[in-house]
Amino acid sequence: MSKTLIDTFSKKLIAWHGVSGRSGLPWQNNRDPYAVWVSEIMLQQTQVATVLERYPRFMKRFPTVKKLAAADIDEVLAEWAGLGYYSRARNLHTCAQQVMQDFSGKFPNDPMLLEQLKGIGRSTAGAIAAFAFHEKAPILDANVKRILARLFAIEGAIQEKIVNDRLWDLATALLPSNSEDMPVYTQALMDFGATWCTSRKPVCITGEKKCPFVKDCQANLSDQVMALPQKVVKAKSPEFDCDMLLIRLDNAVLLQKRPSKAIWGGLWSLPESPWRPRTTVNGRSPKALKGLLEAALPDEKSSVMLQSLGDLRQGQQIKHIFTHRRLWMQIWEVHSLKSLELTSSNFKWVPLNQLGRYGLPQPIKLLLQGLSLARGDDLKK
Repeated sequence: MSKTLIDTFSKKLIAWHGVSGRSGLPWQNNRDPYAVWVSEIMLQQTQVATVLERYPRFMKRFPTVKKLAAADIDEVLAEWAGLGYYSRARNLHTCAQQVMQDFSGKFPNDPMLLEQLKGIGRSTAGAIAAFAFHEKAPILDANVKRILARLFAIEGAIQEKIVNDRLWDLATALLPSNSEDMPVYTQALMDFGATWCTSRKPVCITGEKKCPFVKDCQANLSDQVMALPQKVVKAKSPEFDCDMLLIRLDNAVLLQKRPSKAIWGGLWSLPESPWRPRTTVNGRSPKALKGLLEAALPDEKSSVMLQSLGDLRQGQQIKHIFTHRRLWMQIWEVHSLKSLELTSSNFKWVPLNQLGRYGLPQPIKLLLQGLSLARGDDLKK
């Protein structure tokens, strides 16, 4: 570990940020721990451009931790729709309730206490503590891991515990001595990784700008910039098929609430069949579709509802790409000839013009939005 770089890193980085760092982002220069927390969670696995649009909207809808804690989970999921990784929204809701119940509505300034809250890991806890409370707490998101792996030529996959532990030690050693510098230092780390020391086009390779650490970076000096951090070769994403039922009753559709621990957990979607590995032949026989109806409909109403449905019509097939898998959804459309009262809270007839009140998976939202537009309804109501 280079003592010179340890001693000078934070000062150089802060000086760099004063000239080349990002500014004007809606979550910057904010010491409200609630606002910092929401931005940090939303920025996880979501592009900044998307967050720029959605963060102000979310904060307007839920301006305080008290408002978020008191909201119905369906409201939160509806506001989160389209951002993906819906466990983040469920964890936000649970965490807000924890803050209200355990900390009287005030986020603790201790990173260790923050880390005990739902959905807050060590790096996010460090960011909240640094930005909101000027605590000397390190962060170690993907950008920071890349910076440190290159600066100190850290070999080995960053997913390995021994490598990750070493990166945490470095992140801690590099903290500025003055706690008042923590907000700008932490923001500078994020900005440097996001805009200069990027994964594919770092400035030291493109030659567009001169990196302030060009003479300190071990990866640059040993011509290993693009080789570090070392990446794990990903296996090919598995592909699956499933059938989904689009059951309509006049201007309403039948929605089913998904299990909280499933993909799209807690969202409202179309009744669906179990997923099956994708094959080259994906036709469905009438008998199999009848079985699908029986399996997907509410147990206590399935036999009665089956008698009230018209003919099944094959609709469009939708491909959706998740992080680690791909899903092909075959939509089957059918009209219900009469209204049936649903006693299960996991099923609802939802009018097309009220779909905006529910959290829907993005591909299902787009599908139903097409129906709504065809009727002249407003999905945002």
